[in-house]
Amino acid sequence: MKLIPSWRWFGDADPVSLQDLKQLGVRSIVSALHHIPVGEVWSVAEIKNRQAEIASVGLSWDIVESVNIHEQIKLNGPDADHYIENYQQTIRNLSACGIHVLCYNFMPVLDWTRTDLKFKINGGGESLRFDMRAFIAFDVFILERNGARESYTLEQLTNARQYLDGLSNQEREALRDSILAGLPGTTEVFTPEAFLAELKKYEDISAEKLKTHLANFLKAVIPVAEQEGVKMCIHPDDPPFSLFGLPRIVSNSEDLCFILNAVDSPYNGITFCSGSLGANPNNDLNQIVRDYGHRFPFVHLRNVQHEGGGSFHEGGHLDGSTDMVALIKNLLAVGGEASVYYRPDHGHQLLDDLPKQMLCPGYSTIGRLKGLSELRGVIAALMHE
Repeated sequence: MKLIPSWRWFGDADPVSLQDLKQLGVRSIVSALHHIPVGEVWSVAEIKNRQAEIASVGLSWDIVESVNIHEQIKLNGPDADHYIENYQQTIRNLSACGIHVLCYNFMPVLDWTRTDLKFKINGGGESLRFDMRAFIAFDVFILERNGARESYTLEQLTNARQYLDGLSNQEREALRDSILAGLPGTTEVFTPEAFLAELKKYEDISAEKLKTHLANFLKAVIPVAEQEGVKMCIHPDDPPFSLFGLPRIVSNSEDLCFILNAVDSPYNGITFCSGSLGANPNNDLNQIVRDYGHRFPFVHLRNVQHEGGGSFHEGGHLDGSTDMVALIKNLLAVGGEASVYYRPDHGHQLLDDLPKQMLCPGYSTIGRLKGLSELRGVIAALMHE
């Protein structure tokens, strides 16, 4: 495949302007209409407004990330059909505007989870981190979720209690806010009470049932995507294992196989995120690329450093537990002559970005630009080779 660099831009609220992005060496922009509530139709007028804004500086909006899935669809609730119809219409409207790659995810309630948004790394930079001890401390002793204790071993509970006892009140609040910051489609943070109410809705939803709901969604929208020429690509779970007792169904090779076979179509694809899938050391990323790379319309390249026991932090794009050079080499070898968009996913907060308040955790400018430069260098060298 041919890998085309892209950059995620969050709209007018993004501290990096479109004019600034012209300096980065990318033409393709990844964006979304974040101001439209989840479940509502993206109108042609709204899409064209964003397109024109991006085009005004000579850039192109080529990839949508994301059109978020309403919880009623995931739960197969009484209003699921209504929200699926809205989703179908959004696909039609995107196609009418010439946008043909649509990334989405099917994670219940939260769409990513970290315990520390300012984990210190060498040299004074900052990274995102998932610390299993901290997560268990929050789940059991702060959130006090029903049944949480039974999810962990005695050793895990003891370590979590010791960890929590060493935190100040301010540090406990920071832990709470870090974990509850992953609300899809918004920068808002759940309150613990609201979060528990959302978790309760999933008490009777097993992984098997959630897979059925995903398959039903795909059977409804992929025929529309085929007709409109829009490649749908589901993003893996982040991290790729169950949290808060919620089912995770896009976490490993078997899950990806189920999804691709649920509707066997080139318009039913995967957003290959090396960081999300790579957070589980049992996932063989290179084998996943060899098996399913021909169904990747979109690629997120980032690296994580495993710490053991389920903990990890975001590494540099070429520095972590994944051999990124070997992974990119395998990506270039699959998919024939297909052109596939990739973007540097997440980045350390570095240099002049350190005192700034980023709109979204992990989306600093300098850290991602460093990653983009490294990735483009690897790709250029491998293509030359």
